[in-house]
Amino acid sequence: MTQNNLFLLGICFLLGWQSAQSQTEQSRLEILHADALRKGKGYDRLLDSVVMKHKNSLIYCDSAHFYGQDQLAKLFGNVKIENQEDSVTVTSRYAEYDGETQLAKLRTNVVLVNEGTTLYTDFLDYNRETGVANYYNTGMVKDSINTLTSQRGVYETRDEKITFRDKVVLENPDYTMKSKILYYFTLTKIAETEKLTNILSKEGDKLNAQRGSVYDTENKIFRFYDGNVESENSVVSGEILYYDENAKYFEARENVSIFNKEQNVEVFGEEGKYWEDLQYSRVYGRALVRKYFEADTLFMIADTLVTQDSDVPEDRYMLAYPDMRMIKSTLAGRADSMAYTYADSTVYLFSDPVLWNNKSQITADSIRFLLANEEIDRALLVDNAFAITRDTVANFNQIKGRKMTSYFAEGDIELLDVEGNGESLYFALENDTTFKGLNKLLCGRIIMEFQEGTVSRISHSIKPEASFTPPHLIEVDQKQLKGFTWRSEERPDRQRIDDWRTPKRREKKPYSYFDEPDVILPLPDEDELQKRIDNFY
Repeated sequence: MTQNNLFLLGICFLLGWQSAQSQTEQSRLEILHADALRKGKGYDRLLDSVVMKHKNSLIYCDSAHFYGQDQLAKLFGNVKIENQEDSVTVTSRYAEYDGETQLAKLRTNVVLVNEGTTLYTDFLDYNRETGVANYYNTGMVKDSINTLTSQRGVYETRDEKITFRDKVVLENPDYTMKSKILYYFTLTKIAETEKLTNILSKEGDKLNAQRGSVYDTENKIFRFYDGNVESENSVVSGEILYYDENAKYFEARENVSIFNKEQNVEVFGEEGKYWEDLQYSRVYGRALVRKYFEADTLFMIADTLVTQDSDVPEDRYMLAYPDMRMIKSTLAGRADSMAYTYADSTVYLFSDPVLWNNKSQITADSIRFLLANEEIDRALLVDNAFAITRDTVANFNQIKGRKMTSYFAEGDIELLDVEGNGESLYFALENDTTFKGLNKLLCGRIIMEFQEGTVSRISHSIKPEASFTPPHLIEVDQKQLKGFTWRSEERPDRQRIDDWRTPKRREKKPYSYFDEPDVILPLPDEDELQKRIDNFY
C-alpha cells in the first residue's frame, strides 16, 4: 500500500471516529441547567430549575439525581418531558429516565398530552424511542368527544391508537360504553371492542354485542356482532347489526329479529332494515312473523315482511309476500300476499287465497277476516266464494256463491251466509254415520249452520231450487259442484313453519356490565385535570 493510500485511510478512520463520537455525545443524557449541583455518592444532585436534554427531548423538574455513568436520572417535583419534534408532552410528580433505553417511568399525577388527547394516570411507563406508553392501576383518556377509563392501557402515540383493558368505560354526552377490551383510534375517534360489549344511551336505549363492536363516536355509527338494540318500543337483533343514530336507521344480517313491544309482534329473517323515525321495517329471506296473543300465537311466513307502526292506529299495517303461509290454533291460511291492519284487526288475503279451519276449507278471489278477542270472528269472501266441509264419513259438503260471509265461534265455523248465485251440496247423514242421500240447492241466498264442525241446518230464500237424490241414484259427477278442489296437502302446519325458519334462541336477559356495581375510580374531574396541565406550562 502506498504512503498516500495510508494517509487517506487514516483520514477516513479519524472522520468516522469523530462522527461516532459526535453521535454518542448526542445520545447521552446531559445537564443543561440547575441552580445548584452537589456531589452525592455515585450521582450528582441537581437542585432547582433543573433542565436536562436527551436527543430531541427536554426534561424539566424541581430536582434530580443524575447518574452520569449509567445514563440514568431520578426526577423529583413538577417533572415534564417534551419532545421538540413531536407533539407529546408528559408531566408527573416523580419519574425515572433511562438514557440507554429512553424509557421514562412516571409516577403520581401523570398527565400525557398528545395534541387533542390527554391521558391521566398515576403509573406510566413511556418509551420515547417507540412512542409507546403503558399505564397501570387505572387511567383516564380525554379528548374533545369522549372520556375513557380502564385499569390498564397502552397508548401507541405514533399510531394514534390506545388499547384499554379491564373494566373499560367510554363516556360521551350521548352514550356510555362498557367492555373488557377496547381499541381507540384518537384521530378518527373510532372505538373497537372484543367479545361482550354493552352501551347505554342517555335516553335509556340499550345496545349490546356478544362478539364485539365498532363505534364511530364522531359520526354516531355503530356496528355490532351478535348484537341487539333495545329501545322503549322495540328490540332489533342480528349477527351483524348496523345502526346510524343520525339517520335513525338500523340494518341487520343473519338471524335477524325485530320485536315490537307495543304490538307484541316479532319478525325474523336473514336481512332486516328498520327506519326508527318512520317506524317502518322490511325483513327479507325466509321471513317469519309471530303475533303473540295471550292464549296462543299467530305464525306467518313469506319471503318478505313489511311492518308499519304509527302513533295513528289507522296507519299501522303489516304486509307479507310472496307465497304467504299462516297458522293460528285451528286456523290456517295461504295466499300469494297478505295485509294486516292493526286498527280493525283485519287480515286481507290476495291472489289464490285459501283458509282452513278444522275440517273446513274456504276459497275466493279475495278473502278478508277479522280477529276479535284473539280469535277469528268472521271472514268475508268476494267473487267465486267456495266453502267445503268434510263430514264424519269423508263426504264433502259444499257451498258456493258470488259473496260469502263466514261466522266463527271459539275458533270454529258457526255459520256460512252466501249471497248471489248460491249453490250447495249437502250429504245427509243419520247419527253422523248413515248416508241417507244428497241435497242440492240453488238459491239467491243460502245460510248453512254448523254444530261442532258439522252441518246442522240449511236455510234459503229468494226462489230456491232444491232436489234430493238417494244414495243408489247418485252419479259420481253429482258429488261435486263446479270449481271443487280439496287442497288439504297445501295446508300449512307448525312443522312447515319450523322447517321454513327456526329462530335463533337468545337469552331473555343476557349478562351486562351495567349489572355490575359501579366502581368509583380516584380520577380528577375535567377542571382539576386542566389545572394540573396548566401548572406545568
